[in-house]
Amino acid sequence: MMTDQNRATTGLLFAGIATFIMMGAGQSLYGPALPAFGRALSLSAAQAGWLVSAHWIGCAIGVALMYRWGPRVSPRIAVSIMAAGAAAIAFGLGTIATFAGALIFGTGYGLATVVFNPRILRAYGARGTAMVSLVNASFGLGAIAAPLIFVWLGSDPALAYALVAGLAVVIWLGAGPAGQAAPPPAAGATGPFRPMLAFQLFAVAGIGIEATLIGLGPSALIRSGLSETAAAQLLSAFFVAFLGARTVLIFTAHLVPPFLLYAGAMIAAAVSGALAAFVSPGVFFVAMGISAGLFFPGFYVAASRLMGDDPRTAPTIIAAGLVGGICAPVVLAPLLEPLGGTGFFAILAAVATICALLSLRLYRRLPELRH
Repeated sequence: MMTDQNRATTGLLFAGIATFIMMGAGQSLYGPALPAFGRALSLSAAQAGWLVSAHWIGCAIGVALMYRWGPRVSPRIAVSIMAAGAAAIAFGLGTIATFAGALIFGTGYGLATVVFNPRILRAYGARGTAMVSLVNASFGLGAIAAPLIFVWLGSDPALAYALVAGLAVVIWLGAGPAGQAAPPPAAGATGPFRPMLAFQLFAVAGIGIEATLIGLGPSALIRSGLSETAAAQLLSAFFVAFLGARTVLIFTAHLVPPFLLYAGAMIAAAVSGALAAFVSPGVFFVAMGISAGLFFPGFYVAASRLMGDDPRTAPTIIAAGLVGGICAPVVLAPLLEPLGGTGFFAILAAVATICALLSLRLYRRLPELRH
């Protein structure tokens, strides 16, 4: 017979999986929808790219709220905010309302990321890394389906985000027990808090590359000569690779030190980015989904072990990634037109190469990263 604690833990896992599916759908829609938003709102490609940054700025707000009030935020609160944001985008009331919707959706996204990851890591103990990988892998299910559904709906962002809002409402209705599982410990209850801010630069780079590929990758493919429909389909294939990498990680996470996994993902991103720039943008954009799927789990688990189980640990790790998520699309969006797809992928390959070299050097120097 299932105890109340087991019921709450199971509820937390299923609510986390459903929420991350919805998060994957909402985030992946920005990429194929940017041209449609640009036409509907009379925005240039660079201006439309700010919609992606609005999402990530909202994420930063959510993470900041968790840093201050994390123990008070339940899964239901995070999901309800995402529902409101997706609905605001769906209503299509103009530029300000659309950008505000992306900001609000991003705020709930940031809250949910910090609510679910550390709770699941604690709730499942020795199996925590695998369960975190499982929940984060479910992100890929929504991210694969959403661009295909978007095309099926006639490339209509309003209908697509209305579906996201409806899914969020359904999750909210079933997420009550999840709030009772693995509540955050009190600050300082489990040891000192060690922010290690310089180490967080690896999160900045990893999430920056991931956010740029998801948000601007389809536009880069279009500038490489592909159609909008083909770019949306390739984004779905990108998330198939993303999901495949995280699914494999569920069963193999215990075999590889987490930070070595991060370094390996950067090496693969550097190679795939170079091949996307100079050989085949479509094929190797999809291949970069493998690296994107490994950045966050590898870095998050490694950093959590180094920084301690404090309520401020998860927000600090995720906030560092959000710096990359916010800044990278803003920096690269204006470069899409003059550099085209080749330049876009070459820049990402160069950044990944630098990160790979630095992460391997640090891995050799810090014995704590080898576990």
